[in-house]
Amino acid sequence: MRPAPAPGPLPASMQLTSDGRLRHFLTLEGLSAPLLTEILDLAESFTTVTAQPVKKVPLLRGKTIFNLFFEPSTRTRTSFELAAKRLSADVMNMNISTSSTTKGESLLDTLRNLEAMHSDMFIVRHSQSGAAQLIARHVAPHISVLNAGDGQHSHPTQAMLDMFTIRREKGPLNTLRVAIVGDILHSRVARSQIHALNILNTPEIRVIAPKTLLPKNVEELGVQVHHSLDRGLRDVDVVIMLRLQKERMRGALLPSENEYYRLFGLTRERLALARPDALVMHPGPANRGVEIASDVADGPQSVILKQVSYGVAVRMALMSMCMGNPPGSHE
Repeated sequence: MRPAPAPGPLPASMQLTSDGRLRHFLTLEGLSAPLLTEILDLAESFTTVTAQPVKKVPLLRGKTIFNLFFEPSTRTRTSFELAAKRLSADVMNMNISTSSTTKGESLLDTLRNLEAMHSDMFIVRHSQSGAAQLIARHVAPHISVLNAGDGQHSHPTQAMLDMFTIRREKGPLNTLRVAIVGDILHSRVARSQIHALNILNTPEIRVIAPKTLLPKNVEELGVQVHHSLDRGLRDVDVVIMLRLQKERMRGALLPSENEYYRLFGLTRERLALARPDALVMHPGPANRGVEIASDVADGPQSVILKQVSYGVAVRMALMSMCMGNPPGSHE
């Protein structure tokens, strides 16, 4: 069974204030290249914070941020928590498995109670597509919502940290060939990456996967489709590997993990088909020996750990902008 369709396009006014600043960050659809560039530029300035003796700036001092993670996460939740603390905010991590939502309280009732605690921002991760949008439509006017991943729809902050990694390691995206490999069908990350790459005028975006792991009419997203990894990797500048989303699969979409690795696993031999200085990326967690070989994940072309490091700076930038701090205000 194919996944349920993602929510429809979000009006820009849902995420932006009347003067064009970020209020929420829910999806990349409808955002402009100048705004994405502004986010990346601000993130660049935040990378210096980690080199300071005191790794904090006071931009969000006195603000209260709730991490509302309705599905498991370690890296993303920790990255958001660290980003908020480096901005001097107070952070609360909600343990949803023991919260009132498991006792019959509705999601919106939970939000109203958190609003009554004078919260300023909700970071939302949810298994249902559109959950972050639903919350953003109902929060009080002073509260911002950041989408930390909703169903199979969107993971915009992951896409932005990926764009930041590419730009920092390879330069402008408008000269690059980028390949996204693996479970495109179930990946909210891939969807957001494709939107970001298109907005930033990447001239060639390839998706490489078996037919059973591609969305219907994926070409309409502005990508080239390849069903052969060997052909799809030729002369690309960036290779983004995706995890098999086994928990979201229904039915036998693959013969076996061994067969998948044989046909679509990234090995050193296959990586040699890309450009000699091609980057290897992965949003994590990586299934070694399923979609990527260990000597590639740990190899000299891998920037997987840099993605994790850069993610804190990118999320600092997004939190800061959504809370009304213009670029340069922390310098």
